[in-house]
Amino acid sequence: MDSDEDNGVPIHNMSVQSFAPGKRYRKKKKKKSRSIDDRVSLTHNVGIFMIIGVFVMFAFGLVQSIRSIPDSEVTNPAYMYGDNTNTNNGSNGNNNNNNKGGEGGYHVGGEIILSRNGIVPVPSDHHEQRLMEAAVTAVTAIPVEDDDEDEDEDEDDEIRAPQSFWPVIMEKDDEDEWEDIVHPGNPEVTMTVPQFWSDPLHDKKLMTRDLAMQIGTCITADADGNLQRGDECDVQDRTIFVAIASYRDFQCRTTVESIFNRAKYPARVRVAIVDQIVPQEDAKCNAPIEPCTSSTDTDAHNQALCLYKDQVHVYEMDASLALGPVFARHIGHRLYRGEYYAMQSDAHVTFTQDWDEDIIQQHENSRDEMAVQSTYLTDITNSIDELTGQSKRHTRPIMCNTDYEGGIQGKHLRHLSQPEGVPTITNSPQLEPYWAAGFSFARGHFVVNVPYDLYQPMIFQGEEMSIGIRGFTVGYDYFATERSICFHHYAVGPNAKKRGKVKHFWDNENLYRGTGIKAMKRLLGIVNMNPEVPRSTWDHSEEERYGLGGVRTTQKFYETFGIDVVNKVTEHNLCKFVNGQMHNMFIKHLRSDGMGVDYDKIDYKFKNPDK
Repeated sequence: MDSDEDNGVPIHNMSVQSFAPGKRYRKKKKKKSRSIDDRVSLTHNVGIFMIIGVFVMFAFGLVQSIRSIPDSEVTNPAYMYGDNTNTNNGSNGNNNNNNKGGEGGYHVGGEIILSRNGIVPVPSDHHEQRLMEAAVTAVTAIPVEDDDEDEDEDEDDEIRAPQSFWPVIMEKDDEDEWEDIVHPGNPEVTMTVPQFWSDPLHDKKLMTRDLAMQIGTCITADADGNLQRGDECDVQDRTIFVAIASYRDFQCRTTVESIFNRAKYPARVRVAIVDQIVPQEDAKCNAPIEPCTSSTDTDAHNQALCLYKDQVHVYEMDASLALGPVFARHIGHRLYRGEYYAMQSDAHVTFTQDWDEDIIQQHENSRDEMAVQSTYLTDITNSIDELTGQSKRHTRPIMCNTDYEGGIQGKHLRHLSQPEGVPTITNSPQLEPYWAAGFSFARGHFVVNVPYDLYQPMIFQGEEMSIGIRGFTVGYDYFATERSICFHHYAVGPNAKKRGKVKHFWDNENLYRGTGIKAMKRLLGIVNMNPEVPRSTWDHSEEERYGLGGVRTTQKFYETFGIDVVNKVTEHNLCKFVNGQMHNMFIKHLRSDGMGVDYDKIDYKFKNPDK
């Protein structure tokens, strides 16, 4: 993670458009089958109630339009809004709050029409008509659950992905969507946060390809109304979830603008932001530079944050609750709702033209379902052609340089500056040992299987080792992109002055003093990096969710890449192996079904070649 990282924990501002929330998978209990007469009677009664319901809705004028749902009372300092009516007029933080519920209220806006089978949203002008058709098709095709199926199917040991929908909606009054958690830094604070779309699905063994293909929403349904179509979904119809954690960052909204404006297929992108701000002082991440209805700027409504506001979900939180990137991104992972791909980005990044098509093509070129493209991004200076939006660079960074560092939280591995050069592998991303938090792109099941740990407050360095090593044990492989699709605004050179003014989460250090030490002990304990520390001395809460997989061991990782967790030293010059041999040596052990590299067939142990 770069030293300019802006980390945060949000206030919950959610702009939404969709017709149904996803449900978490629960194993079904077998029920006694009803008689044919019972089912006929039930069907008759349901039909009568549906007809009555239609007449009641007509009586209340639902055929006109529903502008909003009354606000629900919110008492927590973190909360979610409905539509994007809270606007921020410029970076000075002057807010125009049109939320009828007042500060912390929630409402859902947008026109709604009555279809044959339920209420579905009218698409905004910028949405392709086929999105609406796909939504209606999916609604009409959802099967009615039959009790006989429960009896015929033995699901006790079956792992399945939950159902996903597109477009996505998350309603505040849906109890299945939300839960209360205790703030990891202050046990007296309770926060309402989204529930995870799914528990980890790996079950401590290699995930099957069939299960992997259940995860990932397509924007167009098949003939049966199914949106989870696996690799049968056309590449341009595969949805992308983009997670951004922002801490008081004035460039967050320009990052979001860049994501949509330069995507080739923006209608399939959903951005989820954890926006940690000081209300009335900081610009909101989903607030357009100019109000969408500005009478002085005829192009105001063409801003991406106006055109695609229904595809931007923001969990907004007071900056005083910020505990660093791990907690913020933990909440970000909770906003995932089954998209085909999952990308993570810093809040101060500019994307290249058609980035979505490019990064997906690179992912497909890997032939690895478990591929995770990740890197420290190159600085923005002289990197993008302002006229075309194309990258001006032919080099890219690769993750291979790390070492131990000390500190108040104890000795741990930290990624150092990474080498950048012309790729030595072409027509494919290149295998690398490490994962980076500032940019990550993978199939959606990566964030399902390797969620950020709720119990790691005030962690900055160490975040990447936690996710990276846990992901390795679940079976994921890390790759450097062949081409960079975005560039980072570091606090150096021409950006030093303005980026240097951005606040950081460690401003809250005195509020949560001591929590980081405990969190680091847990982090290192989970990945077996502190064998000298008794396991009984660190927190094991929800270790099944936030712990290791069963495909590979942490020992295999340390031995393969020259890490001595006992003496806290690394074998130097690993980059020579990564740039020269690793990809060709390891990729030949990619499983025939594409479900990751089989490290059981690899007995390589890196040693410093210059010793």
